[in-house]
Amino acid sequence: MFGAVCGDIIGSVYEFKPIKTKDFGLFSLSSRFTDDTVLTLATIDSLLNRKPYEVSYQEWYKKYPQAGYGGSFRKWAESDSLRPYNSWGNGSAMRVGPIGYYYQTLEEVLKEAKASAEVTHNHPEGIKGAQATALAVFLAKEGRTKAQIKSMLEEMFNYDLDESLDEIRQWYKFDVSCQGSVPQAIRAFLESTDFEDAIRNAISLGGDSDTIACIAGAIAEAFYRDIPSTIQTEALKRLDPEMKTLLENFYRQLKK
Repeated sequence: MFGAVCGDIIGSVYEFKPIKTKDFGLFSLSSRFTDDTVLTLATIDSLLNRKPYEVSYQEWYKKYPQAGYGGSFRKWAESDSLRPYNSWGNGSAMRVGPIGYYYQTLEEVLKEAKASAEVTHNHPEGIKGAQATALAVFLAKEGRTKAQIKSMLEEMFNYDLDESLDEIRQWYKFDVSCQGSVPQAIRAFLESTDFEDAIRNAISLGGDSDTIACIAGAIAEAFYRDIPSTIQTEALKRLDPEMKTLLENFYRQLKK
């Protein structure tokens, strides 16, 4: 999903230079795609070409081995083993957005989100984070209100989505766990007024900025159905041709 990609690229500059404000430049010469984009595209590759998720994740890692992966994922991707490593990290959530956009029923979305997560992140929190993110995208795509999305996610996943962004900013810090970043990314979307505002909200928390913005961007794209042309143009400049082609094919498939 392009919204996830845009969030990743914009957030990349602030991943290790966290900020607690919404007043920042969206793009700079240092803005780039990271592992969030690579693995989101790997998920799309699996969906369009019927590849096992673990195969796509390893293939795309080998195409872009310097994109900034976590140590455990890197070790897994470089090994001959496809055994999961019980991770609860937010990597399962950052790459799952396309599943919520692609499938047509809640049951399919939850099943496929689990399948995509557990090839690496088979810890319950890793699976939960992926399912919550995919479901949020699905519900947004289906035209549910923010109140409905919030209520269902709270009921199904027991996330606290009541704490405001202003409150979260006071204590929040860098956190790569699903349980410590997925609820915050969802809240960034819930308080947003449009796509750009969702990205600014996510980055302003001062955490794992590219991943939180990636997750919030996926949900925001599905909900608002519009990404400003200026953001699209700048993000596309930073993608390789094969990435652009895969995204085009994804949206073309969805229109059939």
